[in-house]
Amino acid sequence: MVFLTWSLWLRSPVTDRFWRKQQILKHALHFRGRKNRCYSLAYRAVRRAFVYATKARYLKKRDMRTLWETRIEAASLEHGVKYHNFISGLYKCQVELNRKSLADLAIYEPKTFKSLAALAKRRGEEGLLAAQGGGKEPEGIFSRLLKHQ
Repeated sequence: MVFLTWSLWLRSPVTDRFWRKQQILKHALHFRGRKNRCYSLAYRAVRRAFVYATKARYLKKRDMRTLWETRIEAASLEHGVKYHNFISGLYKCQVELNRKSLADLAIYEPKTFKSLAALAKRRGEEGLLAAQGGGKEPEGIFSRLLKHQ
């Protein structure tokens, strides 16, 4: 019992409250106006900021994917291939590059991206000819691969 009463003296709830307030005020230091000095206003502002930060982590991922898709679409249209045909052509060719790396290739390695676009375009044309059934088997690198399988 004596040990229990002594443990209460080791940590005072008053000091805990002080440091909790200091932590909130530290997070609110860059806010403008009374929000960085007044605890009740700072608490509301910090709480709202943390909620926005949590939502922003998901929004950032969505925004980045949209940006990559826009860049890939613009670069593929330069080479005469639509975005959907480009992606599906690469998928059929088993080129496993994600959208981030494709967007980087479109910006920093345009010749490499041009060859990927040509690959996807050729794959799309061969698939179109095979679907139309033009009477003869289309000759191309993918047709030869399919014959050997």
